[in-house]
Amino acid sequence: MKKSIAGLIAFALIFLVLVIWGMEPYDAVWTFPGNFEWVKNFPSENLPLGAIPLMIIALVGTGIFATIKLGFPQIRYFKHGVNVTRGIYDNPADEGDLNHFRALTTALSATVGIGNIAGVATALYYGGPGAIFWMWVTAFFGTTLKFAESTLSLKYRKMDSDGFTAGGPMYTIEHGLGRNWRWLAVAFATFTIICSFATGNAIQAFTVSDQLYSEVSQVIGLEHFLTIKHLLWEGFSVSVMQVIIGILLAVVVGMVIIGGIRRIGHVTGVLAPFMALIYVSAAGLILLANLDKIGEAFSLILGMAFNPPAEIAGVGGGSFLVLMNTLLWGVKRGLYSNEAGQGSAAIAHSTAKTNHPVREGAVAMLGPFIDTIVICTMTGLVIITTGAWHHTEFFINRIDPSFAGELLNSSLLTSFAFKTGLSWLFSSGDKIVTFSVLLFAVSTAISWSFYGDRATEYLFGAKAIKPYRWFYVLFVFIGAIASLEAVWAFGDAALGFMTFPNLIAIILLSTQLKKMTKKYFAIDHKPYKSSYHEK
Repeated sequence: MKKSIAGLIAFALIFLVLVIWGMEPYDAVWTFPGNFEWVKNFPSENLPLGAIPLMIIALVGTGIFATIKLGFPQIRYFKHGVNVTRGIYDNPADEGDLNHFRALTTALSATVGIGNIAGVATALYYGGPGAIFWMWVTAFFGTTLKFAESTLSLKYRKMDSDGFTAGGPMYTIEHGLGRNWRWLAVAFATFTIICSFATGNAIQAFTVSDQLYSEVSQVIGLEHFLTIKHLLWEGFSVSVMQVIIGILLAVVVGMVIIGGIRRIGHVTGVLAPFMALIYVSAAGLILLANLDKIGEAFSLILGMAFNPPAEIAGVGGGSFLVLMNTLLWGVKRGLYSNEAGQGSAAIAHSTAKTNHPVREGAVAMLGPFIDTIVICTMTGLVIITTGAWHHTEFFINRIDPSFAGELLNSSLLTSFAFKTGLSWLFSSGDKIVTFSVLLFAVSTAISWSFYGDRATEYLFGAKAIKPYRWFYVLFVFIGAIASLEAVWAFGDAALGFMTFPNLIAIILLSTQLKKMTKKYFAIDHKPYKSSYHEK
């Protein structure tokens, strides 16, 4: 069966399930098998191990397996990854589209974004400070997954009809595991396209539009001709401002992605370091001002990671489920933040100009460190040290039910934390979050367009790339004017479904990957210019 036909059948099945059963099967991706009562309480209500989601077992389990089998590459080869990213081994003659630095920034532009601002806040809102610890765990073992998936994607990449690289887990699965596994590669590519339109696109546009609308409406009110919402049909209203924002976002994203991966690489190579510098600098100022509270914040994170306060005093099943809630939110938002194990970033890393797959794998390991260990941790510490985390459902339900403050979630919680934390310097600290949301969301949408682009070509060929890009730009506009709670849930489900084919490929190819890694690091690596002059 042709991949295009298989892809169309896959899309049809996915949407048929959506029409018949609604979102329930997709909502269950992150809770299965605990969504079944008879499984959830296995082996007993006092120790309901069945409540542990299969997704957590798969991600953390595969990460631990790969870490042990490859000998802790995230520790042993981290320094080498830094050196490669610096460009000292870059050979301009090597096959590929982007140098190591731009391949990394393209991947980071897709991961450093809403997850670092809204995702961390959401994890704290529902899971409490302990969720940050489980984000670290996801990042630590996820670093090995990034190394594995990126190394394999570069090894099995192909050149398309226009001379550009075509790589990613779909090529790893088909060419690494064989044609009998093509159905799994088709599944990965299908969910990649869905995820690109949902979490990689529409959610980003919606977040920017919602944040800017909120900021402007505070200044000019809700009755201004720009902010007043017009009811177009039942359940859907839109303002002139949202339409303008949607058009501007669509134009900006369209101008970049229509030019392909090299233009995307040039833009993200500038945008990613710039936006990270602004956000990290502001967070750093807040933490310096609250230096005396950082130790207490780490104590809360570590203490509540394993012993979060239960809603009702006691031990056993109740406490176990509270712990599982904290763990789930940490792992879920950790994955959303750094995409470790998901396979998407491997598509960007497969474009690197190198003839050594393991070399780019070492570069890919820097992603979860920068994204989760550094940026997400700083966001979490800002929210905790400023006391903003008191405005969460977790704090009210499990710490102080008498707290009368307003509940704040997502980017609004982070904005409040930045405004409070920078009040000693100026009164508009929340505007930094607004500006960061704008930059992060645009960069994420730009990079995710490439992921969907490669998946589209894999399924339907080069002729489908241009229609995909234009449809992607249209979805940026739609996301800016529509309320997309269901799309967020659907995107989360697609993210989960993407993960399983990628993890299966990593496990089955782990022995080959170990041999590749051992062979690569047996070589004496010299800087390119030094090696060139010696010749």
